[in-house]
Amino acid sequence: MIPAVQGEILVPGVAGEGRALVLTAPISFWGGIDPKSGRIADVRHPQCGETISGKVLFLPGTIGSSSASAVLMELVHNGHAPAALVLHEPDAILLLGLIVAREMGWQTPVAVRMDRSRFAGFSGSEVAVSQDGIVTAEEPG
Repeated sequence: MIPAVQGEILVPGVAGEGRALVLTAPISFWGGIDPKSGRIADVRHPQCGETISGKVLFLPGTIGSSSASAVLMELVHNGHAPAALVLHEPDAILLLGLIVAREMGWQTPVAVRMDRSRFAGFSGSEVAVSQDGIVTAEEPG
């Protein structure tokens, strides 16, 4: 069992479980992720073709666009949002999408901050992020 990690809650939300998708490079939500499917659409991104829907998404960073919040909000509305978000650094623009979606009455995933050096340990695991920010995983296999 991988040791549990206490993440810092950035945006409260529903606890989530799913396979970890640990991105190896920052991503732009605007143009980088298809809001209708949750698929990584940026052909330059190492994980192009992967889907973020229902995954615990580990983000080493984001490439800024003020539209990132709208894309994340659309993912929530379409049912293609990640099960939870784990960020290395808070991204106010991206997280605004969760805040607005919650204000609209939509169920939103929890978003937590965790040091990037811990991300790789979760790769390939089934991960759960509790409402209080505890990130746990089962070892792959």
